[in-house]
Amino acid sequence: MTNKQTPVWFITATSSGFGKYIALEALSRGHRVVASARNTTRIADLQEAGAETVALDVTWPISKIEAVAKEVWEKHGAVNHLVNSAGYCLVGAIEETSPKEDFDQFNTNVFGMLNVCKAFLPYVRKTEGYRTVSNFGSIGSWYGGPGAALYCGTKWACSGITEGLHAELAPLGINVTVIEPGYFRTGFLNPTARILSEKTIKEYTETAVGESKKALEQADTNQTGDVVKASKIIVDVLTKTGSAEGRGVPMRIALGSDAPVAIRNKMKATEELLKEWEGITADTDHRD
Repeated sequence: MTNKQTPVWFITATSSGFGKYIALEALSRGHRVVASARNTTRIADLQEAGAETVALDVTWPISKIEAVAKEVWEKHGAVNHLVNSAGYCLVGAIEETSPKEDFDQFNTNVFGMLNVCKAFLPYVRKTEGYRTVSNFGSIGSWYGGPGAALYCGTKWACSGITEGLHAELAPLGINVTVIEPGYFRTGFLNPTARILSEKTIKEYTETAVGESKKALEQADTNQTGDVVKASKIIVDVLTKTGSAEGRGVPMRIALGSDAPVAIRNKMKATEELLKEWEGITADTDHRD
């Protein structure tokens, strides 16, 4: 860390998963944490652990999110680490999901992330010293899977937007990264968190869509990734301490043993596709 003041974190969706355990890890290091959730009763344990808790729903109108950001700034005078961890998975074939379900998926995973960034960035920019912004992508940022196309689409968007934000904020001395986890044992795939499309079309049940739905059910509580270990690594990377001491903050954090494997497989498949087709598809230039 380059500044001597105690770092201030603002983290969304801290009632469970990465948001919760990043908050706990930052608190364990003596940092100040402002933890948010739609209902603060669900994060009373974080308050007991030393966090300040505030109500925030990322789908609120931006004016309400801006009011929260202003209150955080007026109380703490800094926002060193902004972490956007809110998100959920809509499960269903594209033909099965409704326009309302599609919008809600993007509203939380993408527009919510954008609005939190828009509301807090003025204060991140005014904060003296070291600063980071972290958005959550996914292993799904790299693959569009059957039955999870809408979720994957939102995570592609999060990763792409974060790359652009990285380029915009780098000249201002703000580190930006997208965290792309593989499968971690959080509540993300629990029946109460995994949203199934209201409509089911029987023709899809015997296809890859049906297999994907079953696989997600079976994966719940059986994921290989340990969210506590991963959150420690995330905080190490963002603070450039511990296992990340002496390193810069990377553009993306491929998190978990399965993430680099999946990304390399996608890179290999894409390279093979380009080699197979570029002799035809690249022959499109003017001849003058």
